[in-house]
Amino acid sequence: MAETSAATGLTVQQWDDKFFMEHLSENRFKGEMGTSALNVIQVKEDLTKKDGDSVTFALVNKLTGAGVTNGATLEGNEESLDSRSYKLTIAERAHAVRSNRWENQISAIDLRKAAKMALKDWAMEDTRARIIAALGSINGTAYGSASEANKDAWLVDNADRVLFGAAVGNNSSNDHSASLANIDNTADKLTPGAISLMKRIAKTASPKIKPVKDSYAKNGRSYYILYVPSLLFRDLRENTAIQQAQREVSLTGENSRLFEGGDILWDGVIVKEIEEIGILSGVGASSINVGPAYFCGAQALGYAVAERWKSAEELFDYGRKKGCAIMEMGGIEKLTFGSGSGDTDDLKDHGVVTGFFAAVADS
Repeated sequence: MAETSAATGLTVQQWDDKFFMEHLSENRFKGEMGTSALNVIQVKEDLTKKDGDSVTFALVNKLTGAGVTNGATLEGNEESLDSRSYKLTIAERAHAVRSNRWENQISAIDLRKAAKMALKDWAMEDTRARIIAALGSINGTAYGSASEANKDAWLVDNADRVLFGAAVGNNSSNDHSASLANIDNTADKLTPGAISLMKRIAKTASPKIKPVKDSYAKNGRSYYILYVPSLLFRDLRENTAIQQAQREVSLTGENSRLFEGGDILWDGVIVKEIEEIGILSGVGASSINVGPAYFCGAQALGYAVAERWKSAEELFDYGRKKGCAIMEMGGIEKLTFGSGSGDTDDLKDHGVVTGFFAAVADS
């Protein structure tokens, strides 16, 4: 039987812009997201105003020159601006649920409402998973999919911003797997000292990793953000120096948009527990498990948006069936820059120090 198709404009749809605002407000990374180059996750919505499948992020490194003083000639002593770019490609993501009138009639719950809530949760989990995957990625490849050769090449280019355990010397000639095997459960847990070491690495890396400006903090303080899995957070929380420090930071935390209940503040670094960060099984010394730790500064990740998360509803089969969907067009990636002659030569992670620490399960 022939079917008459409704014109697109006549299809029943209900777009829900409120969904995107709810999505942001409940996102665990919301405090670190923003449009500024001083945010951990820089959001660019350029493509909401024009067509295209990619957005370019400008990466500008800090000036290192001394300048001139006391009337010395400035002309001819200018410093060239070290800037690179990163092209982030977007993709469409969508999911949907369909139900019919009869199922909704006999159900003890409102299936339409339940479907929208389930889809909302799916979108938030999807965004969170993409952020975590981006933090651990190896030059754009998911960590679990990258070969040992890929990881070794990444380590060669990022040796000034990768830490294995509590000592820089655990890096075994830029051999990724051999370096992981140096991590033991006695000396290489996440500790306050290791956090301070990661901060020094960020500040002395070439180029340096810039901290995040907190506009809500008094005197415009700057912080770094450290994302860790639960087992690393456990070891840190049980440290007596941390326990004492947390008794003294409650008022500081209340005046920061970056600091949330349960976070740990140490040496200008806000430590956040992200339970979904995966553990590397059996890769450490004596086959212990190892957990990654992502020490982030400004422009660690880029989030390009062409179309914000939106919900939609549509009727089928003479109104007897109703579909509910969510969709987004965007992309989330770790921002990298070429340390060689071109933007993609000898890639370095722009705003991330990656650490690996012992992650032995609870006994």
